[in-house]
Amino acid sequence: MQRYFAIYKPYLVLSQFTSTEGKKTLADYFDLPADVYPVGRLDHDSEGLLLLTNDAQVNQRLLNPKHKHEREYWVQVDGLVTTDAVRQLQNGVVINIDGKPYKTAKAKVEIFPASPDVSERVPPIRFRKSIPTSWLKIVLTEGKNRQVRRMTAHVGFPTLRLIRYRIEQLTLNGMQPGDLIPMNKAVFYALLKL
Repeated sequence: MQRYFAIYKPYLVLSQFTSTEGKKTLADYFDLPADVYPVGRLDHDSEGLLLLTNDAQVNQRLLNPKHKHEREYWVQVDGLVTTDAVRQLQNGVVINIDGKPYKTAKAKVEIFPASPDVSERVPPIRFRKSIPTSWLKIVLTEGKNRQVRRMTAHVGFPTLRLIRYRIEQLTLNGMQPGDLIPMNKAVFYALLKL
């Protein structure tokens, strides 16, 4: 039987069910059938929407570079972001991937006018009165390793917190870290435009 889940992966949790390093894994939060696995991944120090399924077609389609699908990230960065930095991110910047320069594809980037309504992170972001932070909404159609962090660092605003909020039309709306939502195939496929 094919199974489909959307989860809110907490901060400092690996996007897998086992660890040889003693780090927390998805198995510490979710009791799922043994044949269910994550589609793609979120870094240990990132949080947010992660898809799990035992439907191999989903993995093939979403991880195929020819199948462009939107991923929306909410990113808290160090400092007050400038319009020039936003423009650079929108047009694509050159980052280092596997030791080689890589020009990122054009992205949709905007500055949140106020902090978005997100759950508190545990442990919390370090707070420094003298250095403000900004929140960005970054929408990508590609997913290189640690791409968002490399992009914001390239324009001078290191990432403090990274939340994947949306994949296509499937969002974290109403979810908290550690939440799991089982879904049926028709809805899952429709929301992901598969």
